[in-house]
Amino acid sequence: MTSVIVVGGGPAGLSAALFAAKNGLDAHVFDTDETWMHKAHLFNYLGIGSVDGSAFMSTARQQVDDFGAERHQGEEVTGVEATDDGFSVSTDDGEYDGEYLILATGANRALAEELGCETTDDGIVDVDVTMETSVENCYATGGMVRAEEWQAVISAGDGAAAALNVLTKVKGDHYHDFDVPDTADQMFGELRDESA
Repeated sequence: MTSVIVVGGGPAGLSAALFAAKNGLDAHVFDTDETWMHKAHLFNYLGIGSVDGSAFMSTARQQVDDFGAERHQGEEVTGVEATDDGFSVSTDDGEYDGEYLILATGANRALAEELGCETTDDGIVDVDVTMETSVENCYATGGMVRAEEWQAVISAGDGAAAALNVLTKVKGDHYHDFDVPDTADQMFGELRDESA
């Protein structure tokens, strides 16, 4: 099974882990709980009326767990290196290997620098539209790749984009993750009838 290591447990990292695990990849997310979300109250996150940032994180972690990602809560990644087969990350508890790496460490770009990821003139990690860095199969998200746009909803989207692009590489074509309930045809048919 293809393995993905996600470093960072904020909205970007958890979103990446959720999409990866939900779609059959072996996802490991390292979460030290240093996310800025604990200082937030969400009024501007699409689909969320109003929620405390810590409560939001609790729900997000539960979703990631429910989809089968292995969450290494409180385990800090202290080093990372590219290997012949992907990447190896080190923690005080051991080493973990993965074929793909998604970095979601907010404004902390130390691991990206350690890997030799290229940066822009502004000092942010340079990524393409797929969130992939100059290091093949290494992705960077959220505050790592943005000078100012540090919104939870943007970070979650970056994490999802990175995971979907890993899935595209693994499964081929352009991978999409659309959930359609069994009753969708019935619901859309009723809506069409009402608007006619």
